[in-house]
Amino acid sequence: MTRSSGIFLHPTSLPSPYGIGDLGKFAFQWVDLLAANQQTFWQFCPLGPTGYGDSPYQTLCSFAGNTLLISPDELVKSKLLSKDDIAAYPKLAEDRVDFGAVIGEKEKLFRKAYKNFVDTKEYTKFCAKEGWWLNEYALFRVIKTYHEERPWWEWKPEYKLRKADALKSIAEKYTDGIRYQKFLQFLFFTQWSKLRDYAAEKKVLLIGDIPFYTAYDSSDTWAEPSQFLFDKDAKPIDVAGVPPDYFSETGQLWGNPLYCWDTMKKDGYSWWKRRIEKILELVDYIRIDHFRAFDTFWAVPHGSSTAATGEWRNGPGIHFFDTIKKSLGELPFIAEDLGDITPGVIKLREDINAPGMKILQFAFGSGPENPYLPYNVAQDSVTYTGTHDNDTSLGWFTMLSEADKKEVCNYLNCTAKNFVDSFMRCALASTSWLCLIPMQDVLGLGAEHRMNTPGTMWGNWQWRMRESMPIKAKMKKFAELSVIYGRAREKPVSKQ
Repeated sequence: MTRSSGIFLHPTSLPSPYGIGDLGKFAFQWVDLLAANQQTFWQFCPLGPTGYGDSPYQTLCSFAGNTLLISPDELVKSKLLSKDDIAAYPKLAEDRVDFGAVIGEKEKLFRKAYKNFVDTKEYTKFCAKEGWWLNEYALFRVIKTYHEERPWWEWKPEYKLRKADALKSIAEKYTDGIRYQKFLQFLFFTQWSKLRDYAAEKKVLLIGDIPFYTAYDSSDTWAEPSQFLFDKDAKPIDVAGVPPDYFSETGQLWGNPLYCWDTMKKDGYSWWKRRIEKILELVDYIRIDHFRAFDTFWAVPHGSSTAATGEWRNGPGIHFFDTIKKSLGELPFIAEDLGDITPGVIKLREDINAPGMKILQFAFGSGPENPYLPYNVAQDSVTYTGTHDNDTSLGWFTMLSEADKKEVCNYLNCTAKNFVDSFMRCALASTSWLCLIPMQDVLGLGAEHRMNTPGTMWGNWQWRMRESMPIKAKMKKFAELSVIYGRAREKPVSKQ
């Protein structure tokens, strides 16, 4: 494995004049910036359509794209919108995503574009190729709107339980609404394909994210309830979470439905195969979120008030990966193996030859045996200063006790003033084959620029990078560090 580096930045965080990052010119400029500054990888969160809470880890469909990423500028190029249409777009916040405002304003533009759209060969081909998930997703969105966007388990029984006559009737009544949803997905995948091709041309590899669990309110669970641990009324029997630990006396009750692994095993995990194949159309590498659940997972009875009443159950283990491998071959996985990891999880990760994750913020406070210290990590790992679920590194450092700050600075041989630079150096110097740094750390930003705080519902996923920030200068400095620590795309030739 060649030593490499890259940046973690979700597309919604890119600059744009539309209140949210998108797949327009700034995305292409971002790829150019990575390539010009010796970076091999760009990592981001899941790309699916977000629902309640705006989390990319709770999507309305595991196969669909987030249509908020559709670039209005690209729609002008394709003559679906005019320059006057986008000139009328209001000025929204530049430093954060106001999801409510963005959803409303982009919907207005999309409706205008839809009025100008005439079926093309490309659209017809897309609908035929993607029909296996697209038809159900479009119908799901139409029925959800019919029920004032309520979750599907609150729909009228004939829709909730998928009575054939009811589904046929509403599909015939709302053909235009179904076509509109397919149109939006066509736009997303067309624009993403263009960006991916450009990244490949620039030799920038993309790392996407696949959440282990799906959202309860999703077309996945509604369309294929037999794949999930539901009762005859399509209600979860048990749900996902993690047990009580040092951080929480009651654990974390996520509430996602669990998979019916016995059913999935019988049909060769076909749902998962389709899911993995779909994301590989979008990215080069897949980070598996909550990887440990393939070994054992925490099951909590549905209706419990906390996760404390759960129990550990066996996941599908190596049989799952062997089965997937027979169909799809060796897969470029990165395992999110953070938290309370057992020897079984470690063995499973090693058996499938997937690198694990090492978070430098976790490396201090427990002595020289800490597995996250750079001298303890294995080469088949990916080192991060922090992830989207952590505070920015500067924010993390600022909140440490004075004694802990002293320990960190002694290890890094730095002062508080130059902590961020030294912290990134330490991560890049690790033995991991790949080092990925959140863009907030490259920019040296504090806690107010944090992307997500787990366990909280509001104010997350909103951070944006502004054009006024010293992006080019900071990336140039990061490129210099990548060269120093042997991670540059174009390795310098030593003088003879």
